[in-house]
Amino acid sequence: MSRKVTIQDLAEQLKLTTGTVSRALNNHPRISDSTKKTVLELAEKLNYRPNRLASSLRLGKTNIIGVIIPSAEINFFGSVVHGIESLASTYGYNILLYQSNESEQYEQKAIETFTDVRVDGILASIAKNTHDFSHYLNLRNKGIPLVFFDRSQDMLNIPAVLVDDFKGGYIATEHLLKQGYKRVAHISGQQHLKIFRDRLNGYLAALQAAGITPDETLIYSGSVSIQSGKDAMEYFTGLTNPPDAIFAVEDFTALGVIKAAKEKNIRIPEQLGIIGFANESFDEHISPALSSIDQQTVQMGKEAFALLLKLMDDKKNDGLKKINVILEPLLQVRQSSMVLKSQG
Repeated sequence: MSRKVTIQDLAEQLKLTTGTVSRALNNHPRISDSTKKTVLELAEKLNYRPNRLASSLRLGKTNIIGVIIPSAEINFFGSVVHGIESLASTYGYNILLYQSNESEQYEQKAIETFTDVRVDGILASIAKNTHDFSHYLNLRNKGIPLVFFDRSQDMLNIPAVLVDDFKGGYIATEHLLKQGYKRVAHISGQQHLKIFRDRLNGYLAALQAAGITPDETLIYSGSVSIQSGKDAMEYFTGLTNPPDAIFAVEDFTALGVIKAAKEKNIRIPEQLGIIGFANESFDEHISPALSSIDQQTVQMGKEAFALLLKLMDDKKNDGLKKINVILEPLLQVRQSSMVLKSQG
């Protein structure tokens, strides 16, 4: 493979200084038109390509933003990234994507990598197994623009773009109650994460608004996984008075519920209503199709980048104050909960 042509190569062939060649390539007004023409012609002849990263570093910016997602296997995060990319590209930014695999250590490594390559800002969704947030606080203290999306921590006082998870939990539970289900259970997520606390609190508020006293036996402490949904079903079906509907914290958890219900010959939605959260792409392709709460993922990505752009353009660091953009959750009703049960 031939060696890449450098600015030094152009300077040597033209008997010019590298500074003169650089200014000619950048159309500097102090360089004559004839010199610019000579430099550009040789650059084209030798297929010279400037080192944009080096140039950006000299200007104090790279036009690269770092994005941390918990998992690339979950369509939700892929949709958010699509939203980020679609807007970032219009502003001339590229993204560097890092998957934390829900690991605090991988998350820390991602931030080290982003800092090393001097990204202009970072967008992140916190890993569910992260309990020490010092790596995020260090970014804020260094003045590196940071915006959370989907998952955040109030105590960090860092800007975030979120769906109204409380309202999402409320309308999911309310929907099941309006269908006539009497004993609505909830499979919750890790409670150190605000989104899962809010969904649980929305569930509880909807029950109370309907005049139903929450039953602690109908709340299963789970996680975002198919196995968690299966485990929850083992627990619920073992109760003396099992639930007739389940609001799962996320669609993968709900998928586990559906799988377990089928194994137990429990008819959905006639005997058990199910609703998830996230509106994953598989929801309408499984049987029965899964009702869910849509989080406006593409819009979330766009809003997250737009907020980060404001922080990156903020010369006074006033943008480091806490800002939250809250998106409306949207109810997507499908077959898994579409049955109006008898009130008797």
